[in-house]
Amino acid sequence: MYDALIAPFSDNAFLFRALLAGVLVALVCGVAGTFVVLRGLAFVGDALAHGVLPGIATALLLGLPGAVGAAVSSVIMMGGVNLITRRSRLSGDTAIGLLFVGMLATGVLIISRSRSFTGDLTRILFGEVLGVTTSDVWWQMLALAVVAVVAWVARRPFLLLCIDDDLTQTSGFAVRRYHALMMGVIAVTVVASFQTVGTLLVFGMLIAPAATAALVVRRVGHMMAVAAAVGSVSSYVGLLLSYHFDLAAGASIVVTAVVVFLLTLLVVELRRATGSPTGAVVP
Repeated sequence: MYDALIAPFSDNAFLFRALLAGVLVALVCGVAGTFVVLRGLAFVGDALAHGVLPGIATALLLGLPGAVGAAVSSVIMMGGVNLITRRSRLSGDTAIGLLFVGMLATGVLIISRSRSFTGDLTRILFGEVLGVTTSDVWWQMLALAVVAVVAWVARRPFLLLCIDDDLTQTSGFAVRRYHALMMGVIAVTVVASFQTVGTLLVFGMLIAPAATAALVVRRVGHMMAVAAAVGSVSSYVGLLLSYHFDLAAGASIVVTAVVVFLLTLLVVELRRATGSPTGAVVP
C-alpha cells in the first residue's frame, strides 16, 4: 500500500514538487473559483484562461517568462472589455466574446509563424506540472497570498456582488470597482496556475472544485474550504494515476476533479429523490 500511494511522492522530488504545486493551484482556485461560480463568471474565467495565449507566445518569442506575457494579456483583455462596454451599447458578454476569440486567434497566428513552438505550445495549453521548479512554487505561493489577502479585505463587497449589484450599490460599495477587483483576482489565479495545468485546463480547476463545493455546503467560507480540499485531493489522485498508468499529469488532475463533481452530483440527486434537504449556497 505504501509503495502504491506514498512512495511515488517520497522517492521522486519532481513528483513531490508537482503535488505541492497542484495543492497550491487548488488553494488559489478554491478562493477565486468560488466567486466565479457564485457571481456567474464562468464565461469570463474561460475567456481569461484562453485569452492569455498571445501574451505567453509573444513573451516566449522575446525570451521572457510566460507569466509576464500572460499578465499583460489579461490586463489588455480586461481593459478592452471595460472600454467596449463603456463606449458602446454592447453587453459585457458580447465584449468578452469578441476579445476572447480575437485574443485566441491572435495567439494562434503568432504560434503559426514560429516553428519553435511545437514543444512550448503543448506546455502552454496543457501545463508542465511534472516540470515545476522551486521558483515556480514560490511564485504560486505569492499568488495565493495576494488572492487570499484581497479576498479577505474585500470579502463583504465580493459577497454582496455574488447576490445582487443593486444591493452592493445601496450598501455603499462601487459595483464597477469591486467587480474589476474580482476580475483581477481571477486573472492572477489564471496567470499563476497556467504554468502548472496549462491554459486549457486551468478553467477546469477554477470551476469543477468550486461547483462541487456549491452542491454540498451553504456558506461561502465553507465553500472555499471544500473547493480547496477537492482540488487538493484531485491533484494527489490525478498525479498518482498519471504515475501508475503513464497519463498526462495536468489532464489527469482536471478529469479527476470533474469526476468528483459528477459523483457528488449523483449523490445529491439521490438524496433529493429520497427527500433529504440539500440547501443552497448563501453568504
